[in-house]
Amino acid sequence: MICDPAPNTITRPYRGLSVQEVDVPLTEHALLAFLLGREVYRRSEYLVLRNRGQTALVAVRKQSEAPLFSPVVEARVLAGPDQVVCIEAPEVDVGNATALAQAALAHPRKNALAYVVTGRYEHVNFIWQPDPVQIRVTEVVPPTPPKLLAMAQQVVAYDEDLPPIELVLEAVDIPELAASHPAPSYLLPCRGAGTKLGAPVSYLDTRPADRTDWLMIGCERSVQFHRHFYGDEPPRIELCPRRRSVHPQELTLAKCCLLERGVEYEGSRAVVPWGSNLDEIRAALRWLTGTGPVAGVDASVAAEATSR
Repeated sequence: MICDPAPNTITRPYRGLSVQEVDVPLTEHALLAFLLGREVYRRSEYLVLRNRGQTALVAVRKQSEAPLFSPVVEARVLAGPDQVVCIEAPEVDVGNATALAQAALAHPRKNALAYVVTGRYEHVNFIWQPDPVQIRVTEVVPPTPPKLLAMAQQVVAYDEDLPPIELVLEAVDIPELAASHPAPSYLLPCRGAGTKLGAPVSYLDTRPADRTDWLMIGCERSVQFHRHFYGDEPPRIELCPRRRSVHPQELTLAKCCLLERGVEYEGSRAVVPWGSNLDEIRAALRWLTGTGPVAGVDASVAAEATSR
């Protein structure tokens, strides 16, 4: 029996969707009479049927997938013309669920169930009841946009196995932290922050010659460096995205200097190294969305992150 698709369903791969012009009314009765017993390509799972500017979406079950073409033995009209929104979006990769969801949500319509998108290369796919998975990306700013967010966006754009994802920045804002903790001078982990704080700023990665009375805005790794350089621990504001995440029950992607390679998973959070690569971020996003691991990427939980 053919059931309704789950929200966010798309055709994977989209060769499983066949687009056809028909000369029958797009009613359930007429379409079932037209399709039952009719041959379709063995990879076809869904049909977008069009007639005089109207569109219907139908799911089919074939007698067999062995021959090149096989007769339809079951069909179900998933959405009629009043429940289908057709979108022309030549910039959209229709193999990517997030891109499809973004196109659909830019053209909302009451009572719509299916959004049929004609995208790049005139290829077509649909998305059913788009409802993107929201993932918070906890990251230090500046720079803006932060690197982890930009890399996560890259992964979402190319991994066609992922469901639709909405990445939401949860910024650890250095100027805001400094403004709420006034000090005569500040010590930041690195010059890459490029931040003006209204007071003298030194950078730990340059190993300043003079140890002044500064307030450190940094993480545990910065404390370790400071202890090695100067033999003491300065007053400090926590900067680590892992520790500053304020929504522990929500799906979160964060990074941590104490993790040097791989991915750590804890509750609803995935943590990648500060110098993470796209494979690690991809593994994290796939875990957060229940998509499954990527072969060849070490996504195991580190036993002792602080020992790295």
